[in-house]
Amino acid sequence: MPEVDCLADLFASRYDSPMQSLKKERVSIMVTDAIKEIIKEEHLKPGDKLYSEKELVKKLEVSRSSIREALRMLEVSGVVKVYQGKGVFVSDPSEQSHPVKNWVVENAEALREHFEVRLLIEPHAASLACRFAEQKDLEALQSCYDTFVEKVKTGDVIESISSDSAFHLAIAKATKNRTLAVLMRTMDQTLNEGWYASLHAPGRLESSIEEHGRLLQAILNHDQKEASQAMEDHLRNALKDIQHYFGTF
Repeated sequence: MPEVDCLADLFASRYDSPMQSLKKERVSIMVTDAIKEIIKEEHLKPGDKLYSEKELVKKLEVSRSSIREALRMLEVSGVVKVYQGKGVFVSDPSEQSHPVKNWVVENAEALREHFEVRLLIEPHAASLACRFAEQKDLEALQSCYDTFVEKVKTGDVIESISSDSAFHLAIAKATKNRTLAVLMRTMDQTLNEGWYASLHAPGRLESSIEEHGRLLQAILNHDQKEASQAMEDHLRNALKDIQHYFGTF
């Protein structure tokens, strides 16, 4: 297989055109695959230094935020290790019995902060969505939910996580509050570890199907109180699963 020079190489191997693929997958998911391909094709071993963020941006022709999001997902998975001021280094997930658990333990404080902020913002966002969502927003939410269910059933954790965040972002968009929507998108792009870690807990993806379904129904019914409570319960359950499975906090 030829060396990955940009995402177009990976796009071409999966879809008829780059635009078609962008509709199907988040760019960061494609970037994680591209970085894995770089590690493989360039025969990088555990301990070897990977390209810098700036070099990856140039090489893969994507935004820096997409590179950072992909690197965070790869770090949580144990594929790479990011050292502030030093760079990104290749890790060996096979040498770690529980790479995600290791990451969670090392980043417990950041995860606490992540869920604290989401608990402040998202229940209110769900309530606002009940008031301001238009028909197109409701259809988008239904579509996001259906996609999430489909991805969970295929067993693809990475795609399921992407679909999960898409559902939450659709709720933020449905509030018609641009500041809130931008804030949620920024969190999704720069602080997505909470999503990633919680959905690796056994059974969490399946539980999220039921919890998302409850939340979706509340918004479809324009039931503000139920939507807010459903979102709070969903986030607290995710946090509880992290605490139970990873033994942190």
